[in-house]
Amino acid sequence: MKKKYKAYIRLNILSLFFILVSFISVTLAWFAYSGLATARTEIDVKAWYIEFDKNNEQVSNEIVISLSEIYPGMETVHEEVTIKNRGDSDASVKYDISSARILDDEYINSNNNSLYIEDKISHDYPFHVNININKNYVETGGETKFDISVSWPLDSDNDVLDSRWGKEAYDFQVGENNRLANDPNYQVRPSIKIIIDIKAEQYLEQASVSDMRFNRGDIILFDVLNNRRCSELSSTCIKTYVLDNNSTLGDNTVSLLPNVYDSYTKAPYSDYNSVIESYGWNVETRNLEVKDILDVVSTDILNSVLKRNNISDLIIGNLKYPNRLNTELLKATNYNGYYEYLTSEFNFITSSSCYWTTTSYNSDKAFAFVRENQTHGKIYGEDKTSNCGIIPVIVARKSNIIE
Repeated sequence: MKKKYKAYIRLNILSLFFILVSFISVTLAWFAYSGLATARTEIDVKAWYIEFDKNNEQVSNEIVISLSEIYPGMETVHEEVTIKNRGDSDASVKYDISSARILDDEYINSNNNSLYIEDKISHDYPFHVNININKNYVETGGETKFDISVSWPLDSDNDVLDSRWGKEAYDFQVGENNRLANDPNYQVRPSIKIIIDIKAEQYLEQASVSDMRFNRGDIILFDVLNNRRCSELSSTCIKTYVLDNNSTLGDNTVSLLPNVYDSYTKAPYSDYNSVIESYGWNVETRNLEVKDILDVVSTDILNSVLKRNNISDLIIGNLKYPNRLNTELLKATNYNGYYEYLTSEFNFITSSSCYWTTTSYNSDKAFAFVRENQTHGKIYGEDKTSNCGIIPVIVARKSNIIE
């Protein structure tokens, strides 16, 4: 391995702010809804009580996470906030990044470009800020989790970017200290400041809100001949899992992944389509792509990583922005790398036998996934001549599932 000599600037940050603000209610608020219970037109009032827990302690809806410094090779910082619904009305939950400043680079969410900002801070700097919310709703008495992770791999294999960032960070700190020296009242800016707005709203049956009937990983028994839900496993009634990260009420269909623990035909990559046809299923299907699997595992912003020889592990992070997936895959294929994830988090895409996706890795390999060991699965390049399991994604109409 070629030795590399790098001069890193350790970033002393006054504080790295993640401010959870603009919650639609304060900790306790009330929602009124019209309920014509009697001819007297009485109006019922439902309690609206959203609670935030961090490390089993109740916190306010404005949360500040401070770091004294970040630097290459730092241990990944992970913060988790549990959002609990103590009221008696379901809530939909979402977040937006209202602004982010990285040194003098400033991004303002003025044109609904929160996704663009999130992509920038997740991928375009030597350090990576990743955000995830487990579910976009909270049932009465239920909860969801909001996660943030901050990481800085020791070796990104991009010497130019690392060196440029180090110099810019140093120049920024010098500039801030000079301003303070010239004006004792000057408020020194932190090197990084990110403001996140989380909103909890009354759950209304609108097209854009999450469909609580179809959560990622939910088990659905589906009859592949009668093209509808079934109740007892058989040769045609198979176990499937919801593959969509966030199915909404406006979605007429849901993606179902057949159970990878069942016995399916193993064949070379080139036989994928012919094998699917041989199953004779009377359902709409599509090819299983590596995007389907990466979209699922990337929701773990702590343990799902890209692994490459002689380069530090890299958290996969947010892949939602257009074309980001293509850039991400090149990080793997250019270095003969692979993706690793916890089997305990994603057991429905873990099998001791490999399964093909239809996404090529290079001219000789295609992406497949398999159990790597007792704790981890991996998404990797498998020789196209190998025999791996072949399954499609079932595109099921929700009307054929909901009785």
